[in-house]
Amino acid sequence: MSEKSQVQAAGKNQPSSLLRRDVRFLGNILGDVLVHQGGNQLLDIVEKIREMSKTLRTQFDPDVYSEIKETIRSFDPDIRHQVIRAFAIYFQLVNIAEQNHRIRRKKDYERSAGEAIQPGSIESAVKTLKERNLSVEEVVEIMGRISLELVITAHPTEATRRAVLDIHRRISDDVMELDNPMLTIRERDQLRERLLAEVLTLWQTDELRDRKPTVLDEVRNGLYYFDETLFDVLPDVYAEVERCLEKYYPGENWHVPNFLRFGSWIGGDRDGNPSVRANVTWETLLMHREVAVYKYEAALREMGSHMSFSKNIVNVTEELLLSIEKDRSLIELKKEDPWRNEKEPYRIKLTYMLEKIQNTAHSHANEHAKYKSAQEFIDDLEVIERSLRNHYADFVADHYLLKLIRQVELFGFHMAKLDVRQHSKEHESAMTEVLARMGIVPNYSGLSEEDKIRLLTGVLNDPRLITSPYIDYSESTQECLDVYRTIKEAQQEFGQECISSYLISMTEAASDLLEVMVFSKEVGLYRREEDGQTHCTLQPVPLFETVDDLHAAPEIMRTLFEIPAYRDSLNSLGQLQEIMLGYSDSNKDGGVLTANWELRSALNNITEMANQYEVKLKFFHGRGGALGRGGMPLYRSVMAQPPQTLGGGVKITEQGEVLSQRYSVKGIAYRSLEQATSALIKVGMYAKLDHNEELVSDWEDIMEDISQTSQTKYQDLIFKDEDFMAFFREATPLSEIGELNIGSRPSKRNNSNRFEDLRAIPWVFAWTQCRYLLPAWYAAGTGLQSFYEGKAEKLEVLKEMYQKWSFFRTTIDNLQMALAKADLNIAKEYGRMVKDQSIAERIHELIHNEYKLTSDIILAITGQQDIMDNDPNLQESIRLRNPYVDPLSLMQVELLTEIRTIRDNQEDDPTLLREVLLTINGIAAGMRNTG
Repeated sequence: MSEKSQVQAAGKNQPSSLLRRDVRFLGNILGDVLVHQGGNQLLDIVEKIREMSKTLRTQFDPDVYSEIKETIRSFDPDIRHQVIRAFAIYFQLVNIAEQNHRIRRKKDYERSAGEAIQPGSIESAVKTLKERNLSVEEVVEIMGRISLELVITAHPTEATRRAVLDIHRRISDDVMELDNPMLTIRERDQLRERLLAEVLTLWQTDELRDRKPTVLDEVRNGLYYFDETLFDVLPDVYAEVERCLEKYYPGENWHVPNFLRFGSWIGGDRDGNPSVRANVTWETLLMHREVAVYKYEAALREMGSHMSFSKNIVNVTEELLLSIEKDRSLIELKKEDPWRNEKEPYRIKLTYMLEKIQNTAHSHANEHAKYKSAQEFIDDLEVIERSLRNHYADFVADHYLLKLIRQVELFGFHMAKLDVRQHSKEHESAMTEVLARMGIVPNYSGLSEEDKIRLLTGVLNDPRLITSPYIDYSESTQECLDVYRTIKEAQQEFGQECISSYLISMTEAASDLLEVMVFSKEVGLYRREEDGQTHCTLQPVPLFETVDDLHAAPEIMRTLFEIPAYRDSLNSLGQLQEIMLGYSDSNKDGGVLTANWELRSALNNITEMANQYEVKLKFFHGRGGALGRGGMPLYRSVMAQPPQTLGGGVKITEQGEVLSQRYSVKGIAYRSLEQATSALIKVGMYAKLDHNEELVSDWEDIMEDISQTSQTKYQDLIFKDEDFMAFFREATPLSEIGELNIGSRPSKRNNSNRFEDLRAIPWVFAWTQCRYLLPAWYAAGTGLQSFYEGKAEKLEVLKEMYQKWSFFRTTIDNLQMALAKADLNIAKEYGRMVKDQSIAERIHELIHNEYKLTSDIILAITGQQDIMDNDPNLQESIRLRNPYVDPLSLMQVELLTEIRTIRDNQEDDPTLLREVLLTINGIAAGMRNTG
């Protein structure tokens, strides 16, 4: 059955009417809460606004448009506040219903018992391997080569509080119960009463944080997903891979390598965040270990309740009994007897294991009474597993041991590998001071790049240190040095895997990496033995962000690979070099189409260069949640990578609201990771089969020209139009977004007002709020038109590129999504806040013309009647949401106008600001996107 047929079959089994039922059900409950809290008057006002907005979306009527704006202006503050919250909470409930429907669709496929295999499932990928006639040996090779690490970050784009997300989870669980055919009428009534209570609680819970989160708050928020979903869901993904491999390739003893893992930046990312200091990084690692120990302790207790096997009935292994005797001799339990029944050896063993697990969280515990490594814990679990299988308790071993062993393999005692990141200028500044204080060179930062390389490689080859504990360095330099000492201590305390990558923001030269290596040498993270052998446990990772940096990247890496001291460091890292590519700043620098093209070109160019030195590359893709920052569904992020660039694995950031959207509910988390795994297996297959897309070489030349034209168009507006920044600051809620307490990191580097120092996150967030979504599509139409020129034969080339080239198809489809979410009629209302209306009208006209050009050429390329015809589900979701987002946007414009007038008079109104921030949250929920 084709994938299209499978989708149609599934659609018949689970019609979208169930989604509409859930939305209607939750909407009615919200209506009851509105009446209960504000009377029929509140509900009537909300319904009136909703109906007018829907009417305008069906057929625009200037009179109705004027009426809705006048109605909004007439609200007294109390009513306005409640109307804003009513629409915002409605979106929260719709998002819950849509998430649940995704889980429902997956279950519907599974109920079909193999008749329809869900597209994007793990089974669909493994089945493809079989259909392509790949042998067991080839599949083993593919599974051993693929690698995906998902890195959670604290980039401040999650506008929803944790307390609100907890309510969402409870509502989600209750709504899923609606599908239970065993519910009685009374139980359904009780379910509705429970949901009424939850929605009422949501109504009376503050959506806004009263303070900025600390870094450790953000660490706790990140660990929430490991505790709630990932610890259990991730091993389930592995189990499904092995089930499918056994189904299609039976007879092999499948235990696939750990190809899918999670990492984190939270507590390690100090670029532009002065709150992330060495002691915070250490506290972060302690918190990671606490969660890991807590999860393992719970698993052992659960296992113990099922391990009542008696020596009176079964023969346990001598290995198990000897391990218990060894534990007795080394571990003093807190209670007199390990287990009251000597005939139940498993429970005795687990009692000692619990003691060791609990002690593992304490650095000063007796080393014989704790696990010194995750492997020691695995060894004990495998002793139990072998003994169980010895007396044919295989089902118990499979159910309890295999999953826990996989969890320990994946999460160890560090839970998630922590990356450290810092700006290259911080290293240069510290190095300048260190070298000057030691009398080596008076002004390192003033040296040429060649002289810097010569000096730094000399220091790397010299066994002597260049720092001294007897010198009082400046605070910033001392902090820089303390980070490396902390990493060294962390590797000794938590295991070498806890931190192994040091990312360098704004890498512009080879010396940026050599500086990190020199600092690593000072604490023993990099060392050369007398025999010339090099040991390196911390790799400097360049982050190439701007378009110019992407162009320079291959030569920067070539320079490093030519330096013997650097090449030697790769020996202890398996000849593997990690390289990060930044999607946010490259987009902000050159526009979405150019950024995507330059990133792809950099991938290929760096890979081609590294192949000459036989160095494997692991590319780290710094994608944001929004389309303007490289955001897209996770599986599409994987499929978008050229197969030949995946040799050393791939890393992808998971940022901001993406975390709650993908990982707050187990069913959604599983589906997201399943789709990513499916894509990874397929890309691994393409690489194995030397999958070459035909005509790509010619198409690359075309894309190069399209990209250059697009970049010129983009930069003419963003960088060369002298009125643009005034328009951007006045027509968007940029400054007000900075007052949302959604992250510990400042929104600007160095508190600067320069465009170059504005972070990409607020840049994208602001354009999303005002409905332009400009960073996600602007200038693409001009670029494509420069090739098309209205010629039919050239349009056919673009159509062929869309049909046969995955890069181009992904790019066009992402542009479609951005265009569908944008609304220039509503966006024009924001332009009314610009003080010089001639500027507002001129720039809006520029943007409007580009929007129409981009839409028209995409429809011509795809052959569609309307934007997003290629994804009817998302198209319908956007269509249904818009009438509810529009009133929030119109209210936001009124509120921004009012509060800015007050502030121009050097006054303020905290209540008014609060309403502005509520509209920001509401629009973010409605658009399902911030930055």
